[in-house]
Amino acid sequence: MSTAILTGQPVPGSSIESELRSLGFEVLSASGAADAETLLARVPAGERVAVVDARFVGHLHALRLGLTDPRFPLAAIPGAVTAQPGARQALTRAMARENSGRGGTARGGAPAPAKPSVGDVDSLADRITAALDADGAGVHRPELGSLVAAVPADPQARNEARQAVAGVDDEAVRLKSAVKARDGFVTTFLISPYSRYLARWCARRGLTPNQVTTASLITALIAAGCAATGTRGGFAAAGVLLIASFVLDCTDGQLARYSLQYSTLGAWLDATFDRAKEYAYYAGLALGAARGGDDVWTLALGAMVLQTCRHVVDFSFNEANHDAAANTSPTAALSDKLDSVGWTVWVRRMIVLPIGERWAMIAVLTALTTPRITFYALLIGCAFAATYTTAGRVLRSLTRKATRTDRAAKALADLADSGPLAEAAAKGLARTARRLPGFTAPAVALLGGAAVVATSALTDFGGPWPAVAAIGYVLASALAVARPLKGALDWLVPPFFRAAEYLTVLVLAAKADVNGALPAAFGLVAAVAYHHYDTVYRIRGDAGAPPQWLVRTAGGHEGRTLVITVLTVLLTAAQFKVALTVLAVAVALVVLVESIRFWVAAHKVGAPAVHDEGEPA
Repeated sequence: MSTAILTGQPVPGSSIESELRSLGFEVLSASGAADAETLLARVPAGERVAVVDARFVGHLHALRLGLTDPRFPLAAIPGAVTAQPGARQALTRAMARENSGRGGTARGGAPAPAKPSVGDVDSLADRITAALDADGAGVHRPELGSLVAAVPADPQARNEARQAVAGVDDEAVRLKSAVKARDGFVTTFLISPYSRYLARWCARRGLTPNQVTTASLITALIAAGCAATGTRGGFAAAGVLLIASFVLDCTDGQLARYSLQYSTLGAWLDATFDRAKEYAYYAGLALGAARGGDDVWTLALGAMVLQTCRHVVDFSFNEANHDAAANTSPTAALSDKLDSVGWTVWVRRMIVLPIGERWAMIAVLTALTTPRITFYALLIGCAFAATYTTAGRVLRSLTRKATRTDRAAKALADLADSGPLAEAAAKGLARTARRLPGFTAPAVALLGGAAVVATSALTDFGGPWPAVAAIGYVLASALAVARPLKGALDWLVPPFFRAAEYLTVLVLAAKADVNGALPAAFGLVAAVAYHHYDTVYRIRGDAGAPPQWLVRTAGGHEGRTLVITVLTVLLTAAQFKVALTVLAVAVALVVLVESIRFWVAAHKVGAPAVHDEGEPA
């Protein structure tokens, strides 16, 4: 339960009490500032509390945005301020200072009124907000747009405010704001125009975003099962169900924004299930093709490797520049100029093949063609998108002058997923690394990875040379991380490591040329990729990287690569297939159990709610 304390002179006929109750607040009325402070002290420490001016006039959704968003410890709109349990002390101190007179009555930090402007009003809520600003408490102020939130100073101003409220459709604004501001063409024009209404339907029936996310996963898994039948009817049904899954995938985020049901667990489920749905569908297509006599497991695994490496490029670049100054490079200026021309915005969003365009292409090709054609188109499209985005980011990095922070270097080190072998070798190479040029880290990561992949591809299965190359890869990996990753292109190190490990597994499984080796490799790469995605989501949620024991138990990227190459020397092709299967199951169990334990525990202890509004995946 949440508590709202009404302050100021009550206004006859005001609906503020009923509106606050509709938002889940218990409403208490304070006779004055001192009484408000007393009531605040009585509210249980584990509850959200809000201080609201009784003269408030505005839209219900403005109150909802200002007082119920779980992502922000402190938030305010004109005439109202709220604090979650973790920020109660800051609110209590600010109110005490206001009441004692030590905080003064300056209102320079108070939130600027939305339409209409009614002048300076003596509102305790706004004065508390100003005091919080003076303390540097970090008060969030939602973008209200056309929504009204005001404390009118006199009857005329109140009448004008009420007219402004009547002139804006609160529900229409709420529905519009449920749609992500930046999205792909397919999502924006073909899905969101009706999925937002599905989100409202779900909200009115008490469904949660997590339930819709789960429904999307189940629908995608059924689609994968249909594709696995290998029949034309199965492929057609799979395409339709994949689109239905994507509609639900859009709906869960829109429901979260519509009802402000953000949570740590929900953000993790949404991101994790997206990857599980897509890669399970790849496996379903490969199984279906095999039923028809066409082995496309190499293409399926290649598509997963390419897509995962695309994602880690996105994650690494964003983390490397998370707290950097605005990019003022010529490349960024050109990008901004292109975005000023309407049609180029959509072209550029489509050619990067975001999830909407990608899934639409997969669904249509599945229904109308064969799995092989579907994978060829997917690989070509994703390869072009990866080249386009990565080239642009490399140019931005080379043409800008920015100092990489310690936080960014730590995030890149965590994304690198270095195991005990690389860690031990890096200590011995630290002095050497400090004397090398700035481009050393990405260069040696690329060369070391390329060497082990090329050696695995160009030598016979069972020979010693891939293992020898893997030892060199361990040393190259250690040299790459021997000093903090603060160079202009050091964000390329994690993607190079991902590509080296995944492609080595793919190539060796293909070289084994035994039935079942590639599906086993698909399972192993999927398990390792989940571990890498989980690392990203923990960093994005400010939870830090996975525990060190987990990284060491999983071996790190260089350790797993070395083990895989050594197994090809020690085992026959049939035994190697079994080893891949065992490794896939072992890695999956370790990383899944720890990941689920962590995210469920974070949810139970009330970790800060998050919601990713970044680039389309």
